[in-house]
Amino acid sequence: MPLESLFDFRVPEGLDPVPGSLVVVPFGRSRKVGLAIERAPRSEIPEGRLKAIESVVPDVPPLAPPDLELFDFCARYYHRALGEVAGAALPKRLRQVSRRALRQKGSEPFITEKGTDHRLTEAQQAAVRTCLAGFDRFHPVLLRGVTGSGKTEVYLRLIAETLERGRQALLLVPEIGLTPQLEGLIRARFGEANLAPAHSHLNEGERAQGWLAAQSGAARIVLGTRLAVLMPFRDLGLIVVDEEQDLSYKQQEGLRYSARDVAVLRAQRLGIPIVLGSATPSLESFQHALDGHYAVATLGERAIAGAVLPDVKTVDTRADRPQEGLTFALKQAIGRRLAAKEQSLVFVNRRGYAPVLFCRACTWHSTCGRCSANLVLHREARELRCHHCGHRERVPVACPNCGAADLAPVGHGTQRVEQALREAFPEARIERIDRDSTARRGALAGVLGKVREGEVDILIGTQMLAKGHDYPKLTLVGALDCDSALFSADFRAAERLFAQLVQVAGRAGRADRRGEVLLQTDFPGHPLYAAVALQDYERFARASLEERRMAGFPPFSYLALLRAESKKSGEAMAFVKDAARTAKRAAAREKLAVDVFDAVAPALERKAGFERAQLLLRSASRATLQSFLNGWKASLDASQERRVRWSLDVDPQEV
Repeated sequence: MPLESLFDFRVPEGLDPVPGSLVVVPFGRSRKVGLAIERAPRSEIPEGRLKAIESVVPDVPPLAPPDLELFDFCARYYHRALGEVAGAALPKRLRQVSRRALRQKGSEPFITEKGTDHRLTEAQQAAVRTCLAGFDRFHPVLLRGVTGSGKTEVYLRLIAETLERGRQALLLVPEIGLTPQLEGLIRARFGEANLAPAHSHLNEGERAQGWLAAQSGAARIVLGTRLAVLMPFRDLGLIVVDEEQDLSYKQQEGLRYSARDVAVLRAQRLGIPIVLGSATPSLESFQHALDGHYAVATLGERAIAGAVLPDVKTVDTRADRPQEGLTFALKQAIGRRLAAKEQSLVFVNRRGYAPVLFCRACTWHSTCGRCSANLVLHREARELRCHHCGHRERVPVACPNCGAADLAPVGHGTQRVEQALREAFPEARIERIDRDSTARRGALAGVLGKVREGEVDILIGTQMLAKGHDYPKLTLVGALDCDSALFSADFRAAERLFAQLVQVAGRAGRADRRGEVLLQTDFPGHPLYAAVALQDYERFARASLEERRMAGFPPFSYLALLRAESKKSGEAMAFVKDAARTAKRAAAREKLAVDVFDAVAPALERKAGFERAQLLLRSASRATLQSFLNGWKASLDASQERRVRWSLDVDPQEV
């Protein structure tokens, strides 16, 4: 449950902190760095009880009013404490009371775009013109381009125009894995001094230096993941959100903000253009375009001359039964690529060796004692791991239930598929990319470099490889276990599966060699696979939007989700049921059009020892929902149930 985070302190003589300053204050028995929000003439706290500010942090300039206004908006819209928003935005190094002073990067003359031999296609030129048409105002543009159509080059041209005007640019990407390739392009085009990366793989000193460089204007371009949207800028003139549909833009813990939505709000308040790019835009953004709220730029063909979209085919796994996850048709296709000196990508959206360890004698299977989930077998480390809470244990030599030694892995993770491919193609150079293989800093960039240099024949990976990467010699993509999302209870599951398959299919045939994509499925006639094969996003999106309209789900409504958890059985569900009764009474009393659904257990009912429950609320009006949440949350804050942890998730992406 979020705690109040605004505190009053006395300003001693000789000290003059302005709003936005970082200050050192006594706090309980310790000292903390706080953010000065407002200078008030008086306090409701008796003067004798007010503690004095000790000092102003000297090496961090005050945040500008627009930055404080952005924090305030996030706190109010996402119903979190203002201090929590500030804590998420400020690097940990800047919040340390005792630390070495940080040297600020000196401001250098703007370096405009260096010479480039890349000639824009007619579609790219038209996209740039569409974006530039509103470069002096708030101008949201949905850049919809098929994979390989050159969206990145459009981004770079717009960044160049922004720098020419003496302003800064923010380029957001959904995952850290996309930053190395983009970093190289930006540094080559605009020089070393102009870029500040911002992502969680940086150490705290690097993140703090980049934050200060953006604030002072020394960094002309910031390339980062979702946390970068809360950074301060001296004069931000352009925001680009690449792969805008990606779930990674939504923070799933603490301050549950959507970086894409905050970016649009920030651009609107600053009166600057924002470009949302994707081959498969979110249905929310596509509906905004249909309604005329967003301008649209379309790249319908691949940018490289001779490059065409790949042939997408389904492999009926009912007839061609997979062996160790691989069908005969897929292995044949890989063999042909090896003979032609071309590369293949095998996409498995599950890391580890196998999803579960199973006893054939008594049907025992490896489950996590802290979560309602299976323990995943990781053969290389000889461990069973929970991918939800992080629990690890050694692989048992016999069944813990009956003592039998006949334990077998069931299902296929990236490690098991890698082993099967090594056995099938012993001469092939094979690399695996997932969270386990790329945990060490620099490991991902190293493997991707080998792929681009042609030193890898077969690449195995999870969704980390599904988007943003360009491999000219890769001509085959095989997707395993495609069916898992077809019958999910989550209304967004089909949208995500379509986007994921289109993105991973787009890795094939991006140069002058025709690509091929094989989707292994038990349902080859499913309409979703037909849409993927046709690469027909618009038909899929319009049909999905009609289903959403009939069901009353976003983008035709707005959602909020109350999440609760407790270590004691039944407490979380009881809390949520009581909250539902309170919500229904409040909606009826205030005559607000808010639907309150029944309290339910989430798909993962137990996580890290906590039993969980949730409650979904819906309204056709964003303003109505926000008004309702303000009063309802106050009643939840007043609850005496202290053993239940709860939070509100506004605009949830997983329900």
